[in-house]
Amino acid sequence: MRIATRNASRETGDQSKAIYNLVSYPSLTLSLPSSSSSANSPSSSCLVYPFRPVLCPFSGLTLHPHQEKRNRSSSSSFLPSFFPRHYRRIKAPTLGQPDHTTNSRPQSRSPYLSICLSDCLPLSSSSPGMGLFSSPPKVYKPAADVDLGAGSDEFYISPNVKAPRVAGLLVKIFVWILEMPIVGPIVLYILKKDNLINKLVSDADIPEPPLFTATHSWEDIPEQNVRLTKPDLSAAERVQEAVGCLPARLEATLAADAPSVGLRRWTVRDFHDAYRSGETTPVQVATRFLAAVRESSSSAGPAGMNMAFFISCDHDDVMRQAEESTLRYQRGAPLSALDGVLVGVKDEIDCVPYPTTGGTRWLGAARRCEADAACVAQLRACGAVLAGKANMHELGAGTSGINPHHGSTRNPYNASKVAGGSSSGSAAVVCAGLCPVALGVDGGGSVRMPAALCGVVGFKPTAGRLSNAGVLPLNWTVGMPGILAGTVEDALIAYSAIVDQSQPSYLRPELNLPQLSSTPSIGNIKLAKYGKWFNDSAEDIRSCCDKALQALHAHYGWQTVDVTIPEIEEMRLAHYVTIGSECTTSLAKYLDNLKRSEIGWDARVALSVYGSFSSRAYLNSQRLRNRQMYFHKQIFKTADVIVSPMTGVTAYTLQDDALNTGELDYINGAALVRYSIAGNFLGLPAITVKVGYDRGGLPIGLQFIGRPWSEATLLHVAFATQQACADGYKKPAVFYDLLTKQHQ
Repeated sequence: MRIATRNASRETGDQSKAIYNLVSYPSLTLSLPSSSSSANSPSSSCLVYPFRPVLCPFSGLTLHPHQEKRNRSSSSSFLPSFFPRHYRRIKAPTLGQPDHTTNSRPQSRSPYLSICLSDCLPLSSSSPGMGLFSSPPKVYKPAADVDLGAGSDEFYISPNVKAPRVAGLLVKIFVWILEMPIVGPIVLYILKKDNLINKLVSDADIPEPPLFTATHSWEDIPEQNVRLTKPDLSAAERVQEAVGCLPARLEATLAADAPSVGLRRWTVRDFHDAYRSGETTPVQVATRFLAAVRESSSSAGPAGMNMAFFISCDHDDVMRQAEESTLRYQRGAPLSALDGVLVGVKDEIDCVPYPTTGGTRWLGAARRCEADAACVAQLRACGAVLAGKANMHELGAGTSGINPHHGSTRNPYNASKVAGGSSSGSAAVVCAGLCPVALGVDGGGSVRMPAALCGVVGFKPTAGRLSNAGVLPLNWTVGMPGILAGTVEDALIAYSAIVDQSQPSYLRPELNLPQLSSTPSIGNIKLAKYGKWFNDSAEDIRSCCDKALQALHAHYGWQTVDVTIPEIEEMRLAHYVTIGSECTTSLAKYLDNLKRSEIGWDARVALSVYGSFSSRAYLNSQRLRNRQMYFHKQIFKTADVIVSPMTGVTAYTLQDDALNTGELDYINGAALVRYSIAGNFLGLPAITVKVGYDRGGLPIGLQFIGRPWSEATLLHVAFATQQACADGYKKPAVFYDLLTKQHQ
C-alpha cells in the first residue's frame, strides 16, 4: 500500500529522498497495488482524500518511498519496530520546513507532516499477526514456570514510549488525523505497534485463560495489632472505633523546623477538638474555607493564583451544612469526629446538589445526579461538610490534571507544576490545607499519583471494600473510590466511615482497624522489592525511597526481600487496553449523540485510542491479568507488602500551551503510572506516603501494595513510614491554616 500526497512541485532530484510537504498539498492518495504491480509501478486503484496541513506528533515519522538502496544497518534509532526494512525513522520535526539532509529540528514556524508509506503489503493469511506490518508476537510460557526469585533471568522492559510532547495547535492537528477515515485507523495501528501493544498483548500467545475481574474472596489473613469491628456498626460508630485506634497524642506539626517554617497540618481530630471546646465553630471554618477558595481561584491581579481546585463549590450549601453542624456541637451532640470537617469530593462521584461532570462540560447534563454516592452518603451521615466537587482530568483520561474546561489544577508546592491526575483537585485541596480529607477515584493510580506529587497520603483499598454505587462507571473492573488525606490517621478515619457494609453478613469481609498507637511494636514485616523496577525512576526518587527503607529498618527492624515481578510493562499495557475499552463502552450511549467539539482535544485523542482496541486485545489483557494475579499471590507468600516508589518522576511543569487544549505527554505519563497498575488491575490495596523531596523541593511518595483485605497492615506500615520520615516535612507554597485564620 502506498500513502502519499499529491503535488507535482515538491519532489527532489533524488527519488530516495522524496519528501512530501502537506502544507502545500490539498489531497491524500492511498494507492493499493495489485498483485501484478511493482512497488514503483502505477497502482490499480487509488483513493483521494481532502487533506489539511498536518503534523503527526506521535509517530514522529518522515518516511521515504522504497528505500531499497538506503543504508540497512541495525541502528535502532532509524528502524522502528513496526516498520518493514524499507523504512527508516527521521527525528520528528515539529515546526517548519523539513531539512532533507539532517535530523535536526527545523527553525521556521510552519507546521508540516511528511509521510510516505510504500510496499506495505497485507500479511499473508498464514501469518499470526494482524494488520499491515508483520512483527512476531510474544509467546508466553506458563505462569507457573516463571522464576520469581531475586536471581531470575526474566527480562525487565522499561517503558520506551515513542511519543513527543505536543500541545496547542499540534494536539488539534493530531486529533484531525485520528478522526479521518482510513488515515486515522492506520495511524492508530502504527501507534499501537510502535508501543508494543500488539506484540505484547493483542497478538501474543498466552496460555492462561482470561480473568475478567479483580475481585478477591475473603481470606482471614493474620494481621498484627488490629481491632476487629463489629459487623453491623453505623458509619459514625466505625469512625468512633477508628478514633480509638489513634495514638493518645497526635503529632499535628509535620515539620522538624516548625518554628521557622510554620507548617501545622490540622487533622480531623484537631478540628473535632476545636469544635467541642468552642475555640472555633464549623461556620467560622467554613467561612474561612470559602474565602480561601475564592482567593485561590482568582486569576485577577498580581497575586492571582488560579489554582483551579474546584469545579463547583456552592457557597450556600456549604454554609447550610456548617450551620447544622454548629448547632449539633452547641447541643453537645456531634454525630462523629467527622462532624463539621470539610471533605472534598472528586467530580466523578455523585454528591447532591452538584452535577457530576467527570471533568467535562457535557456529562453533567446528560447524566443527572439524583442522590449521593454510597461513600458520600456515609460521610454525610457522620456530619462531614461536603465542600464541593474537586477538579479532575477530563473523563479521568490523563495523569496531569490539566483540564481545558474547568482550569488546570496547580500543585500547591509549586504553582507552575502539575498536581497530577486524575484526582488532581482532591490531592491539591488536601495539600493546601483546605480539607483534611478528600475523596478521589482510582482507576490507574488516579488517587495515589496526585497524592505523591502533592505530598499527601493516597489510599486505595481492596477492590470491593468500598462501594462503587454513585461513581461514574468509567472503568468497571479497575476503578474504585479512594481517599486522600493529610495524614495516615485521617486516612484511617475516612476509611472507617466509607467502608461498604451493605452486603449480607455471610458475604461481607471482616473489617480490621489498625491500632496505630501500637505500630512501633510491630515486628517481622517483610517488604518485597523488585530492584530493576524500583530503580527505574529519577535519581532523586530512587535515593529518597532507598533512604526511607533504611529508616524503616533502623527504626523497626523490618527487612527488605529481593524478588522479581515479571512482565511489568506487559501488565501496564494490558491495563491500558482494559481501562480504555471499558471507558469507551461505558460512554458509548453518550458519545454516539455528542458533538466532538464538546470534548477536550486531549480527551478526543484518548477516546480515539481507546476505541481502537479489539476484542482480542481485551481478552488477552484479561489473560495477562490472570498471570499477574498468580505472580503476586506467590510473592505474598514470602513478603507482607510490596514496596516501590509511587511515581517515576516528580511533578513536572504545567506549560501555557496546554491550558486550552490539554497536552499529549505520554513519556511523563508512563513514568507517573509505572508503579500504579497492580493496585487497580489486580484489585490490591495500596497506599502512598510522602518520604521526602527532590532537589527542586517537590514531594516524593513511597508506595506499599498489600495482600487482599490487608488494609490494616498497610495503614500500620504507612503510619510507621510517616513517623520515620516526618523530619524535614515542608510547608507548601500555597497553604491555608483554617483553624487560626491565617494564610501562610
